[in-house]
Amino acid sequence: MSHLAVFLFGPPHLERDGESINVDTRKAIALLAYLAVTNRRHSRDALAALLWPDYDQPHARATLRRTLSALNKALAGNWLSIDRETVGLTPGANFWLDVNEFNQQLASCHTHGHNTNEICPDCLEPLTQAVKLYRDDFMAGFNLQDSSTFDDWQFFQADGLRRELANGLERLVLCHSSRADFATAITYARRWLALDRLHEPAYRCLMQLYSWSGQRTAALQQYQECTHMLDQELGVAPLEATTRLYQAIKQNQGPPPPTPVQTLTATTKKEQRRTTTSLTSLSHTSNASSVQPSPTSYPLIGRQEEWSTMQKAYASTFSSHGQVIVLEGEAGIGKTRLAQEFLSFARDKDAALFITRCYEGETTLAYAPFVTGLRLRMAVMEKMGIRWQDQIAAHWLSEAARLLPELHRLCPDLPPTPPLDSPGAQARFFEGLRQFLLALFHAEQKAPASILFIDDVQWADAASLDFLSYLVRRLHEHPLCLLLTWRTTQTAQAHRLHQLLATAHRAGQATQLQLARLNPATVKQLVQAAATPGLTTNGLAERLYQETEGLPLFLTEYLTAITHGMLETENDYWSLPGGVRDLLTSRLSAVGETSRQLLSTAAVIGRSFDFDTLREASGRSEEETVTALEELINHGLVAEIRSHQQTTYAEVDTQEDYTGQLTLFYDFSHEKLRTLVYEATSLARRRLLHRRIAEALVAYMRRYQRGETRAGKIAYHYQMAGNLPEAAHYYFRAGEYALALYAYNEALAHFHAALASGHPEIARIHETIGDLHTLLGTYSAAITYYKTAATRCNGAALAIIQHKLGIVHERRGGWEQAEHYYATALEALGNSGSLDARARIYADWSLSAYHCHQNTKALDMAQQALHLAEGAQDMRSLAQAHNMLGILASSSHNLTQATHHLEQSLTLAENLQDTSIRAAALNNLAQVYKASGSIQQAINLTRSALTLSITYGDRHREAALHNNLADLLYAEGQLEDSMRHLKRAVSIYAEIGVEAGTVQPEIWKLTEW
Repeated sequence: MSHLAVFLFGPPHLERDGESINVDTRKAIALLAYLAVTNRRHSRDALAALLWPDYDQPHARATLRRTLSALNKALAGNWLSIDRETVGLTPGANFWLDVNEFNQQLASCHTHGHNTNEICPDCLEPLTQAVKLYRDDFMAGFNLQDSSTFDDWQFFQADGLRRELANGLERLVLCHSSRADFATAITYARRWLALDRLHEPAYRCLMQLYSWSGQRTAALQQYQECTHMLDQELGVAPLEATTRLYQAIKQNQGPPPPTPVQTLTATTKKEQRRTTTSLTSLSHTSNASSVQPSPTSYPLIGRQEEWSTMQKAYASTFSSHGQVIVLEGEAGIGKTRLAQEFLSFARDKDAALFITRCYEGETTLAYAPFVTGLRLRMAVMEKMGIRWQDQIAAHWLSEAARLLPELHRLCPDLPPTPPLDSPGAQARFFEGLRQFLLALFHAEQKAPASILFIDDVQWADAASLDFLSYLVRRLHEHPLCLLLTWRTTQTAQAHRLHQLLATAHRAGQATQLQLARLNPATVKQLVQAAATPGLTTNGLAERLYQETEGLPLFLTEYLTAITHGMLETENDYWSLPGGVRDLLTSRLSAVGETSRQLLSTAAVIGRSFDFDTLREASGRSEEETVTALEELINHGLVAEIRSHQQTTYAEVDTQEDYTGQLTLFYDFSHEKLRTLVYEATSLARRRLLHRRIAEALVAYMRRYQRGETRAGKIAYHYQMAGNLPEAAHYYFRAGEYALALYAYNEALAHFHAALASGHPEIARIHETIGDLHTLLGTYSAAITYYKTAATRCNGAALAIIQHKLGIVHERRGGWEQAEHYYATALEALGNSGSLDARARIYADWSLSAYHCHQNTKALDMAQQALHLAEGAQDMRSLAQAHNMLGILASSSHNLTQATHHLEQSLTLAENLQDTSIRAAALNNLAQVYKASGSIQQAINLTRSALTLSITYGDRHREAALHNNLADLLYAEGQLEDSMRHLKRAVSIYAEIGVEAGTVQPEIWKLTEW
């Protein structure tokens, strides 16, 4: 019994018995989704009004009938129950819906004998399965351009399911927290928070979980992010409960972790309720779709060169000369991870470490990273019982007490300090801080050199940078290694950081490492190293590289999500893991409103965009656009493209427009960033922007009277704007342009899109698609499209289709079928049909007769072809006729006459600039020279024919020419070259010969044509 599976979490997807089903229209998908989710019968009138609200009733019902027919055909089974008035799913059918499964898994938790807000171990499995099913929002990315009623229904379904997901994630957090599995709890808590970035209970939950798992810095950072988001979006401060928890964690006085509860029985219900109560206070105190990996979650791969350089730089500090090591790169490139690995290495060498970091929201807090780091270092040494006070003079300690007043309590007899406005006060203060820092190192130091690590220095306050510069200028006095990380950026802080680095460079004490993204080979190594039992890695590395573009943070987030079952490797669509979404969201929150609006417009344009289209589509002035772009570049969200290289036939292939003026191009720093911005843009605004972009591109084409390269983009934007007639028109133009450049696969995609958008020239497009499949060697598809075109043609147009069907069957080796179609084509033309068309049919029929060894019949037809072609004075049909007469003369060993006819054919083809006939004449002429013993001349002609066939894109003839060339080279003793061409021929035959079992074997040689 067949099984039908419908997946509506994420882009809609259908499978029958495990195989994907393609449904031609969005309305059919919408209809099936509505019937499946509501799970009841609906009247035809109600469905017609839902899906076609702008139609009158007769037209709406008629369209519904056609849609039901298309859906039934695509499903290919008795899945729909349809009568004259109602439509529904067939009762008892073997049907599965992910939304139903999601709801059933959540509902099963209500049967465990506890309140709905409580948890038990039995809840863990169904909750896990439920959230695993939720790949993305309900029907994500799907909409109907002309049915607001359906869009409203879809919106409310998605909203309700998101709320259910939030509840399920919250309860999963409680489940795993009760088992003291804080890493997994954090995974679900971050996914929960991703659903609503303003939900304070989720922030409190993460703060508590990070604290319990020993990640105090991450806990405090969650509070800072919460404060920033609330201020940015609502203009309010966090609730008192959130601030109170922050203060408690900051002072290491947070609530203790819950007692692990591994199993619950009837005798432990009371314990369960106590645990649930404490955890519930935490949850109303969990977010995102992936776990926060620890620094050692995955092996450090792809940084061998940087690692070696860092070790050498650190070793150079042993000779009493300090060193600055800078790790620079974009967000998520792995700077902190590399630094932490290096710190672990140094710790094993007994190096004294001072670790601190800067935060984005603390750029106005003077000396913030040093205050935090010094206090932490003092607390650690106090816990270890180390008296650092003996390592520093009292007057220097007094200077440090300006920044750390608690030093007066530890050392009450400190001498007074001079006023801050006295001469040299700042130098004394900086030297006091430096001596205090060195004292903390000296008190513990065992290794030759200590390390001061400051993470995210791009967010350092101005005062901290002043002190850091002071330290750098005095590195020659002490074996101190300054390890700094900062993001590649163009802010004012970056200018100061590079000044600081230049100072160290001049002293020969700087090592700067610019971290690059990982390449495909390195990603593959990481996947192999991180693979867990049961994880299918076939193609996973390639998929991960495409999704992440080699950004290490994204790689680890995706890998963690996969290993935790949050992403299915076999799914075509992957939602963003929480860590990826968090990073991108935090970067977006830093730019102003105008820049965000420009970024939304850019996201709708695509990964790459040009200045003029961005300005026109956004509606902003030139000055506003320039200013916003500068801000976006400074924040590393977009980059100027200095050299815009053509990647496909359809891309803009120059930085100059058609007036010779330079066009400025830009690119998103990462495709996932563009995706996030696009998805965050409302549907209404997306449609508006798509329309504006299409109109801007059309204006560009008209202005310069050239620009078919952009026709595909125009079509896409019109389609997304809901203007299908214009989309169909430009898809057709894009297909014609691709066809002219021999870009057949792109042309196929455009012509199919034109059909789907409702282009009126259905027969013409089907015929053209048939032509393309013929050239690509996919003959079954060619026959299907030609037959469809034939049903919409008559007269001369029908004769052309029948002729082409004959050619396809001839290529397949079906000589009798080919002759049938040639006869039918001639019959459709009649005696009054055009002479040149009849001549071409006779020439091709002659070839079929020749292949059937009916040489007399073949010669008669070739002569008829020549006679008709001469009467028509048509050079193309003349070239074909001479070509065929040359083949027949050669087969009769009349090489002189064969040479005459084939040279005639070649001359005519060259005058016509017809690549196909030229290649045929050259190939057949080469066979004549081969027969006469002129092998080298035959090789030269065959090479020329092969070049033409590759250019023209005729896969079958290309394979035949490789085969012929292999024979000729073998005859000349060039065995290595012969084998190379033979292998190429076999490879192409394998690509296009998927149906070789039904094709006559000799056709694959195709020695002559």
